[in-house]
Amino acid sequence: MKKNWLFLSVLFAFMLILAACTGGGGADKGSKSDDKEKTEEKETVKEKESLLPTEVTNEGEAIQGGTLRVGLVTSSPFQGIFNRELYEDGYDSEIMGYMTNSIFNVDSDFVINNEGAAKLEVDTEAKTATVTIQGDYKWSDGTPLTADDLMYPYLIIGHPDYPGVRYDGDFKNIVGAEEYHNGKADTISGITKVNDKAIQIQLKEVSPAIYYGGDGLWGSAEPMHQLESIPVKDLISSDAVRKNPVTLGPFKIDKLVNGESVQFVANEHYFKGKPKIDKVVLEVVPPTSISEALRTGKYDLASSFDTKEYDNIKDLSNLAILGRAELAYNYVGFKLGNYDKENKVNIFDGNSKMNNIELRQAIAYAMDVEGVAEKFYQGLRVRANSLIPPVFTFYDETLEGYHYDPEKAKQLLDQAGYKDVDGDGIREDKDGEKFTIRLATMAGSETDDAIDEYFRQNWKEVGLDVQLTTGRPIEFNAFYDKVRADDPEIDMFMAAWGTGTNPSPAGLYSDDAEFNFSRFVSADLTKLLKDIDSKDSMDLEKRTKAFRAWQEYMSEQAMVFPTFFRTEVIPVNKRVKNYNVEYGNSTELQEIELTAEAPLK
Repeated sequence: MKKNWLFLSVLFAFMLILAACTGGGGADKGSKSDDKEKTEEKETVKEKESLLPTEVTNEGEAIQGGTLRVGLVTSSPFQGIFNRELYEDGYDSEIMGYMTNSIFNVDSDFVINNEGAAKLEVDTEAKTATVTIQGDYKWSDGTPLTADDLMYPYLIIGHPDYPGVRYDGDFKNIVGAEEYHNGKADTISGITKVNDKAIQIQLKEVSPAIYYGGDGLWGSAEPMHQLESIPVKDLISSDAVRKNPVTLGPFKIDKLVNGESVQFVANEHYFKGKPKIDKVVLEVVPPTSISEALRTGKYDLASSFDTKEYDNIKDLSNLAILGRAELAYNYVGFKLGNYDKENKVNIFDGNSKMNNIELRQAIAYAMDVEGVAEKFYQGLRVRANSLIPPVFTFYDETLEGYHYDPEKAKQLLDQAGYKDVDGDGIREDKDGEKFTIRLATMAGSETDDAIDEYFRQNWKEVGLDVQLTTGRPIEFNAFYDKVRADDPEIDMFMAAWGTGTNPSPAGLYSDDAEFNFSRFVSADLTKLLKDIDSKDSMDLEKRTKAFRAWQEYMSEQAMVFPTFFRTEVIPVNKRVKNYNVEYGNSTELQEIELTAEAPLK
């Protein structure tokens, strides 16, 4: 224990020197205990939420129009897939946020309300959902929004040639979806047009998840008049997706430099009113440069900000620093099978290298997550005890999770038969053979890489030889390509999930979810997931118990285990007049006003 703390202290001192020499940096890699410890951690989160306000009002009269400047924080070019049915990562999602085709609005608990472009009506007895456009709304090219546009996303996702990852168990809950996908029907029989502004969806089952956008319900429209002439298999490479998508959102694309920048202009047809600013310019900026770029007034906002760099900006006079609990968690996952693309199901391999519960639990106990959180994150990250972030009602703070306990890790490894046979300090496998674990991590800042190295040191302390896949951290897009493809060079991987606003975990961990990157499948897991989204779980108490049972099972099996819960740090240049980031009450893009022609320095 003392040796590890000494190592971490030396590492921390080294990184302070490095930050002073380089101007800081760091990437927040990846946007797919006893009671005393839990209490202290929860108090830390509350403290930071009070230190970081959710709203700011800056002085000065608003100018007419103006251009909002946004840094898209990434060390890789963005892919540029501007379509909700086809996009693959958080960077494209961030860009699409400025031209969103979302039709629903949600409240502070992330439940769909009737304040969006469309309203949702659910008949639980008939097992139907009716989606109705609430006004005479138009696309950015002036074409009216119709029921055909509500229906078209379903025809994309369900199509036999659909190349994306969102045809899953949720989607199959729609009556007729499987027949359409298998080429046995020309359309989805369960989706019908009520009139020019409404569609009705017939579902096999209705659960509480539908009110969060689950059960097969889709939350976006697509411009059928622009897309219907393009074969579904070609959509992902089409100009309509890559260059000039028609949008329902507050802005539309004006200029695009592939992978580097996007210039948006106000959408005069936006159903909530034309934005008060004229343009938004969004540019890729490396994580190592964003602190300095904010200090010098290059950007008004950043798409994300690494909490490790909080001290570098917290006292800058040109910025207001806001914060909120993030809909995300970091995690470690283990490769336990593969994904059958033809049948679209996960295949669990009981003989896989990492299919040993005690081994996986030992790896979790060996990680000094608490020490890293204290040394590098200023309390803005805490050890995670669940795969449900605390912002959700169904998060259970009484779960123990995996705290730092290297002695328990050693005990578990001994019990599992992983022992040091030759006395070199490294354990062999249960057959006495050399045992090396190949770890995939994402490339980030020097600090990120050093933290990953510290965790490797943690594992070495308990006798595990953990080596990096490819010998080095992997570029973001290449990392997820390898993880998604079940690359045989990966035994375990460190990543993060942005959960979205639907707390149901089925989309990430069910037997047919392509995002189930561990490929773990069991009858127990399937039942627990179904219990969460069952008709019986319309009763809040029953659903809460179902969530608790699922969280306990996932913790015990440890096919993935969470490492950090995160507070989202949101720097805002003080020329932005008003800005609120509170869930359910955040400033909408069309409301943003500026008090100067350029960001303040």
